[in-house]
Amino acid sequence: MIGRLTGILLEKNPPQILVEAGGLGYEVEVPMSTFYNLPATGERVALFTHLVVREDAHLLYGFGSEAERRAFRQLLKIAGVGARTALAVLSGLSVAELIEAVMLQEAGRLVKIPGIGRKTAERLLLELKDKLGAELAGGAAVNRPAPASSDILHALLGLGYSEKEARHAVGQLPEGLSVSDGIRQALKQLARA
Repeated sequence: MIGRLTGILLEKNPPQILVEAGGLGYEVEVPMSTFYNLPATGERVALFTHLVVREDAHLLYGFGSEAERRAFRQLLKIAGVGARTALAVLSGLSVAELIEAVMLQEAGRLVKIPGIGRKTAERLLLELKDKLGAELAGGAAVNRPAPASSDILHALLGLGYSEKEARHAVGQLPEGLSVSDGIRQALKQLARA
């Protein structure tokens, strides 16, 4: 198995890149989170890789961090989830956001990803619930909201505020507020905006 690839970045055609290493040009598919952090063409690049060997092709997937590769491998273990779906998930959410969505069981965040429907999102959340903590949390910093801030966030979403507005308002709140006080203060902030 090819575990790491270091070489010169020759081409960038999302989601695929071409990396020259040892005189060979490797076509590597990367999630958009990795793609946006790539250096300019002609510069050196180092990627963690995962090789998928199929009957009709050998496909190489590249990741900017070990945590992304671990998340990709966990996603592949879920029945019915292939490499394309796993790449789509990692293109739509960072590893930390994926862990947070799984821990809070927020199917709505996964449904926003192209190609992920409600049933697939719920299956991903169910299958990853026990696996993500031990496998991925060691490789990614997770800023999970405290239970009160999670309840405040859900209340604001229930009142019709967008996820961006609600998260921003909850982020401005001081620590240690009760849920009712937090909702009141968040609504005041949102009214001023």
